[in-house]
Amino acid sequence: MPVSEPPVGMPPCPEPRTELVVTDSPTPEDIAVISGALDRFNIERTGIDDRTPLAVLIRDPETHQVIGGLTGRTSLGLFFVDLFFLPPGLRGSGLGGEILRQAEKEARARGCRAAVLYTITFQAPCFYRKQGWRLLGEVPCDPPGAGRIFMTKELAAETGSI
Repeated sequence: MPVSEPPVGMPPCPEPRTELVVTDSPTPEDIAVISGALDRFNIERTGIDDRTPLAVLIRDPETHQVIGGLTGRTSLGLFFVDLFFLPPGLRGSGLGGEILRQAEKEARARGCRAAVLYTITFQAPCFYRKQGWRLLGEVPCDPPGAGRIFMTKELAAETGSI
């Protein structure tokens, strides 16, 4: 029996009528369709509708244009760091740590228990370790010898003196 035939007694499965498109330029609308559908699926499964963007932006004091910062999202008790860029002239000043602390504080306020991110070996894994993040795993990537480093951090409620 050919692989495409159903087992005896089973009705044939209809072939889906879809078109697959591989692209390097999905439109914002394309991404919104997929994101919205996945979000609805998650809400149906969990009953939780809490996916919210989170950003800490650095603005140029003269032009007020964004020159760096952190973007991510919170969802289902997790804080995801998606992008984090600090202009070279601001690195080493403590600003990066402050940006991360503010984002983590907001994530805690939203009920997040943990945070996740990935960085690359030539980016900032040491910075994140200094901020209390720990290694989850590493996957080799290009250039040869580099790797994507996946990290996490528990976001237990901060304790401070009153």
